[in-house]
Amino acid sequence: MKAEYDRETDTLTITLRDARVKESDEIRPGVIADFGYDGSVVGFEILRASKIVEDAGEMQFAVAG
Repeated sequence: MKAEYDRETDTLTITLRDARVKESDEIRPGVIADFGYDGSVVGFEILRASKIVEDAGEMQFAVAG
């Protein structure tokens, strides 16, 4: 899994797995889901991330359990 924030475009991209994207759908305003050829989710893009995500340029990662 990888997350990247692009300050220039104010976009947060979260890649769940390394796979080619077949299609992308805007599932909510400003949230785009990318789907692979097998139909499952490959990743997400959050547009205008600095308005939605607190401290978009900083990330914390936690594993539960």
